[in-house]
Amino acid sequence: MDSESLRKLVTLPMPFGKYQGRLIADLPGNYLAWFARQGFPPGEIGRLLALMHEIDHNGLKELLAPLRNSPRQGQRATPR
Repeated sequence: MDSESLRKLVTLPMPFGKYQGRLIADLPGNYLAWFARQGFPPGEIGRLLALMHEIDHNGLKELLAPLRNSPRQGQRATPR
């Protein structure tokens, strides 16, 4: 796991399925658990779904909150 993968969880939408368009970090735990039982899709999306499942299953979703509130990479925060 790296910081880029965590950032992607809060910025990338689910590309297909029942929750298409919802951020991966916002997918319901039962949907992630279904993938864990059935098998995650290949490639990056499967890796991210598996990571999100582990985060959700272990009750660590609040750790993503700072990433949701931080400026996107390449953008500057506005000074106060």
